[in-house]
Amino acid sequence: MSATTAGAPTLTGPLATSGEHLVVVVAHPDDESFGCGSLIAQASAAGARVTVLCATRGGAGERLPDPITDCWPLGLVREVELTAAARVLGVDEVALLGYRDSGFDGDVHPRALVAAPVDDLAADLLRRLEVLAPDVVLTLDGSDGHRDHVHLRDALALAVGELGRRPRLVHSSLANSLMRRWVEERAGSDTVYLELDLDSLGRPDDELVAIDTSAVLAIREDAIACHRSQASPFDGLSPELRRAFLTTDHVTEVLP
Repeated sequence: MSATTAGAPTLTGPLATSGEHLVVVVAHPDDESFGCGSLIAQASAAGARVTVLCATRGGAGERLPDPITDCWPLGLVREVELTAAARVLGVDEVALLGYRDSGFDGDVHPRALVAAPVDDLAADLLRRLEVLAPDVVLTLDGSDGHRDHVHLRDALALAVGELGRRPRLVHSSLANSLMRRWVEERAGSDTVYLELDLDSLGRPDDELVAIDTSAVLAIREDAIACHRSQASPFDGLSPELRRAFLTTDHVTEVLP
């Protein structure tokens, strides 16, 4: 059992194995690596086919300076980074859905992801999932407070519910105990996540299943490093807390 998530039973098996298809649905480039990269790498190593559907190119993100790419549109930079990270993680296919990044808050562009009615977004996802025929669908649970993550999560639940051959729907979650330690260590840094209510940041530990992903830590770290334009949420953490985040993933399975 993980020392940082005392209420969660620990599993060691991947979400999908040989002969199965894992479809990962995320809002932005880097969500696949920062959010659930170890789960992807673990499934790929077990022989599963992995497809990543990314709703936006992440054009509303803040960028770190880079003399080589500073003149490129941020969305293009992040698309290249996503492709590189996916290759590291063992992803077989990546598809971008063409919505605009909504940003964490503020005004919303008419083509932004959160501006799409949830039923319309669900219908778009349903069409794609019908073609892909996944055995397992994985997404972030939105417990970090990002509106794109929440909107995509809700639309995906509707889409999966309409599939004739219903796959397992799994949420990659953040343990509240770890997020409390993250806030303590990141105190004073410039991030909107420090403004969120601690009780609502992440999910209660006893609601989560912890999966040991330590065997793919090096792959996860390499994938994170591909997203050079973005500040990693794990930067600046103590080595012990960084390892706690990156060697144990927390999930919940959404029942029909």
